[in-house]
Amino acid sequence: MVESNYEASTQERDPGCFKEAVCIDAMRIYDSCSDKDCLEDLRVYFTPSVQQTIDDAVNVRMKNVEVITVYLDLEPVPFHKGFYSIDMTFFFDICLDVYCNPASGPVTVNGLSIFSKKVILYGSEGNVKMFSSDRSLDNPDDQTYTSRVLPKATCQVAEPIGLSARLCDAPCHSCDSCCHIPECICKHYGGELETCVRKRVVYVTIGLFTIIQIVRNVQMLIPAYDFCIPEKECVTSSDNPCELFRRIEFPTDEFFPPKVNDCGCEDHGCKKK
Repeated sequence: MVESNYEASTQERDPGCFKEAVCIDAMRIYDSCSDKDCLEDLRVYFTPSVQQTIDDAVNVRMKNVEVITVYLDLEPVPFHKGFYSIDMTFFFDICLDVYCNPASGPVTVNGLSIFSKKVILYGSEGNVKMFSSDRSLDNPDDQTYTSRVLPKATCQVAEPIGLSARLCDAPCHSCDSCCHIPECICKHYGGELETCVRKRVVYVTIGLFTIIQIVRNVQMLIPAYDFCIPEKECVTSSDNPCELFRRIEFPTDEFFPPKVNDCGCEDHGCKKK
């Protein structure tokens, strides 16, 4: 609530009457894009023990999907100054319900799916090197390498949507020789993941929403009104659970859900046709 109080106090002042102009070091967004991808038929990789369960399965159903991590690699675009190519590799943890017998319940297993994509964004140019005092003098090569003033690529990912999963017979040549799975990802599953399938293979379809940005560290001159001094006192928490419960407001909306006119849907043309 301190943040909102501070914003309210600054809004009451005249925007043209700031106290001083200050120079700050900040990350400025030079370019960005958003994407909505439907990733069809991504193969799921399993450990050998789980793959045996998949080979004996008669059906699979997707239960959940999460993003483990995203690897980003940024390189300048040749003959196109200021533009950079961003290669992204997404690693998805796929949770499946596997049915080995129609009369028995499902077995829950986890596997890995991988997706790669590339975008080109503008990140401007910088022809200087930057060194910092927080680098160790014992490893000068590390500071020399990181001193290149390149922009930084970031990727924001919303919770992916698991759309479908299907079980198929493996083709005659079902080895992904070009698929490299990092060791840290394999540790997430407790061992090496098989890229060659003996009998059955699982394909999934995922809905993905992303925002990719290129940011660069710059010095910016901004108006300053005052220091951000907290206006709220800290409340000491109590170890008494009943006292903590008494501070929670009664959830009226849970018992009396809002009507259509309460949420303003009539004013915005949200009525169902």
